[in-house]
Amino acid sequence: MGGTPPTPGHAEAGAGAAHEGAQIQEFGQGQATEYRVDTADGMHELGLKLGGKLAAGDILVLTGPLGAGKTTLTRGIGQALGVRGPVQSPTFVIARTHPSLVDGPPLVHVDAYRLGSAAELDDLDIDFANSVVVVEWGRGMVEAVADAWWDVEIERPVAASADDQELDGDAPRLVRIAPPHSDAR
Repeated sequence: MGGTPPTPGHAEAGAGAAHEGAQIQEFGQGQATEYRVDTADGMHELGLKLGGKLAAGDILVLTGPLGAGKTTLTRGIGQALGVRGPVQSPTFVIARTHPSLVDGPPLVHVDAYRLGSAAELDDLDIDFANSVVVVEWGRGMVEAVADAWWDVEIERPVAASADDQELDGDAPRLVRIAPPHSDAR
């Protein structure tokens, strides 16, 4: 895969940019990890690594502005899980299920942007226990249907004006991955 791979680092209180040193196996160790991702290929690669750590019952909430790389990350997760593709944004269908081609869990990719409430997410009747579920724009909704989830936040530079198109492509992103986070209900 071309491009620059993600650079991992630990997220620490008051930390600025991610720094080198963390390993991908730290996912799920109770500590958030930050990655600087320089290209779309790097985002896909981070998805591959994260997808290799996921199992049925895992839920990820992806947060970030339009064009941040949420679907690109999900494509990498899907490839790592060995699901039928192509993994595309489910914007107009709300949720898309990608069955496994390797006897693993399916990937359910949800775009909650158009949903009005957590009840609408629940109405989708997703098999959370037997799938890996990725919910874009799911903050404030997934808490009503799950006790624990991965929280993935992608930050990217925002163009100063509509004329500034350079920032929309392969501008570096900062990806913060917090391992399964429990809702204290």
